[in-house]
Order: sequence, then C-alpha cells, then structure tokens
Amino acid sequence: MNLSAWSVTCLALSLIACDGNAVAVTGADEDRNEPAPVTVVLAGHVPSTPVAASATAQAAPVTGGPQPALRVPDPPFVSTEVARFDQPWAMTFLPDGRLLVTEKPGRLRLLNPATGQSGEITGVPAVAYGGQGGLGDVILHPRFADNGLIYVSYAESGTNSTRGAAVARARLVIDAGANGGHLEGLQVIWRQVPKVTGDAHYSHRLLFDAQGKLWISSGERQKGSPAQDMQSNLGKIIRLNDDGSVPADNPFASEGGAAAQVWSLGHRNVLGLAFDPAGRLWAHEMGPAGGDELNLIERGSNYGWPIVSNGDNYDGSPIPDHPTRPEFNAPEISWTPVIAPAGFIIYQADLFPYFRGRGFIGGLASQALIQVEFGDAPREVKRYPMGRRIREVEQGPDGAIWLLEDGADARLLKLTPNRG
Repeated sequence: MNLSAWSVTCLALSLIACDGNAVAVTGADEDRNEPAPVTVVLAGHVPSTPVAASATAQAAPVTGGPQPALRVPDPPFVSTEVARFDQPWAMTFLPDGRLLVTEKPGRLRLLNPATGQSGEITGVPAVAYGGQGGLGDVILHPRFADNGLIYVSYAESGTNSTRGAAVARARLVIDAGANGGHLEGLQVIWRQVPKVTGDAHYSHRLLFDAQGKLWISSGERQKGSPAQDMQSNLGKIIRLNDDGSVPADNPFASEGGAAAQVWSLGHRNVLGLAFDPAGRLWAHEMGPAGGDELNLIERGSNYGWPIVSNGDNYDGSPIPDHPTRPEFNAPEISWTPVIAPAGFIIYQADLFPYFRGRGFIGGLASQALIQVEFGDAPREVKRYPMGRRIREVEQGPDGAIWLLEDGADARLLKLTPNRG
C-alpha cells in the first residue's frame, strides 16, 4: 500500500485527541511540572474534549482498499527498558545498529542495544552545564559511512557569565571490539550570537535534509526580542551547508552576517525538527504560560514571538494572540495548557503500518507521547501516558520507536507493536 493509501487508512481510525489522565502545565518551560486539566486548541478548530482511556479500549478496525482489514491494538505498542542514562538529551543510531546518546553534563555514550554493553566517546567539547544547558543534540553526516562525521550541539561559556549554543563536527573513531572511542578533528562550525546571560532556551536541535543542508533551531535564550532582530541569530531556524557556510539561496543571504544564516524567525524555544514524506519541515516549540506550537516552517516566514503568542506571560499579563496580527505565521496546532514538547519524529517505517506519516512528540510536563496527524487540518489524535517526562523520540533501524526519559537514572525505552 502506498503512503497516500496509508493516510486514508489512518484517517479512518478517528483516534481520540487526549487521554483523560494526561498531565499538563500552565507554563511551557522545561522545569515546570504542575498538573492541570488537558485541552487541545487546534488552529481554526474548537477544543477537543478529553475522554477516559476506557472509551478507546476496543481496537478500531482499519480497512485499506482490497487489503485484509487491519486492527490497531490498544495500546498499540509494548514498552521495553533497554538501558539507563544520566540526564540524556538526544540519541542517534549508527549504521551498525549501535546508539549514540548525549548526556547533558557533557558525556557522549555509545550503547549496543543488542548486548546492553555501553561505553564513552571521549573528546567531546567542554560544555556550560546548568539549567537547560549542557551537551545537546547528536546527528550523523548524511555520508557518515564514507566520512565518519558526526555533529553535536552544546552550550558553551563566554565572557562575563554569558553563554550560547554552539555546533561542532568531528570524526567519530570507534575502538575495535569495544563500545568506546573518541572524536578527532573537532571543529566548531556555528555559534549563537550574541552570547547572553542565563541558562535557558538554547534549543540547538540539529537535522539534515535530503539535499545535505544542516538545519539548526536557535532559541531566543529567554530574552524575547532577539527573535525579531536580524542582527542576531537567536530565536531563528538556521540553514547551513554541512561545513557551516551559508547557502547562496537562503532567503536573507544577501544581507550578510547573522541574517544570512536565517531561514525563519520569531521563534521561542524549538526542541523538535522533522521532515515529512513530502519534504516539508515541521517544528514544535514551547510557548510561555500556554501556547505551545506545532509549526510548518516556510522560507523567510516570521512566526511572531514575542509580539504574538497563544499563551500569556508568566506574570499573567496577556500577549496578543496570533489572529490579531495576521502578518505573522500562525501555528498549525497550539496547546493550552501546554504539553512541553521535546523530541520529534514523523514515522516512516513499516513496523507500525498504521503510524506511517504520523508525528510523535515527546512530552516533558505532560509525561506523554503525543501522536499528531498532518494534512489540511493538523491535529493531535492520541496521547499515550508514559509516567515520566519524555525528552527524546527516535525511529530505530527496524522501525521501532525509541524514547529517552528526562533526568537522572532515565530509561531508554523501545516501543514495539502489541501482538497480544
């Protein structure tokens, strides 16, 4: 069955937007975790009504043209603990099936999921650890099999107690017959400018596209106004060549300086980037007190922060909503109360055929895995309570969905289909 047919199949599920026992918060920053009732505000739609999990206990039939009817089990997956880490932030699979995992205090771990053996990759740059800062994302170069390059993001210290995100690349050298190794030829290819005080909203998510361009989410460092300042690369989504140089076809390339790096602006704290099968870029970001967002990222577009938001300031003072300023790009989905999104995939494997083309977002304060669908009216379709803050989501080589919990003694979980 082709992707289009699967999209029709998925629409037939009529899945529920929220489970009644999910947890949300009044503010979207990572360290907030007060429980609150859950509602979901969809762009251009009325809020969905939460229902009890028992209402969806019976598996929904799914048909696919001439194919035999499929049934989606409820729950659709079983969760298996594979390993534990100290404050993990991101992960990526190597071609041999092993897993690189970053730990925020500044360690890069190498895990063999098949054996449970783990070790450390040395040579990681020094990080400014504290608050939301430390070692962040890790991804492979698209031609990793040929050049061995990986990319890491992290918070680094500056002068006068300032900090900023940075991205470096290096060659990964793995010790023969061991789960360890080192980085060689480390080169910093991008930095946030300027460095500022504080230890929040670095964002620094990394992603390569099919053309080999590097995408970086650059948070506004909890300062607000830099997101609208084109002399700064804070509060922007950045597009670069793989060596850190600026592509000539970037929307503001002719302006030079920080502006030349920018693909879109007006962002707050983007902790998830993913391309859909059509090649469109999606990003989720944390709102303030309410107003978490899922955005379709468009060339040169301004998403409005801090001028507009569907949330309010933490002191209770209002921020104008997106409809008041139609010149700014409005979110496709917004959440109030928030989900505190972190980690993001758009599923494109066959192990879960009924998930093809669906998005999966990790929820920190919501302590859930949130499933969304796209199309003409993107929406949340299901929320799976996980009982712990979910920091990272990844699709494995065999199509399993992998999750990293947040914080100390955090579990690495492998989700596989429920065959029961």
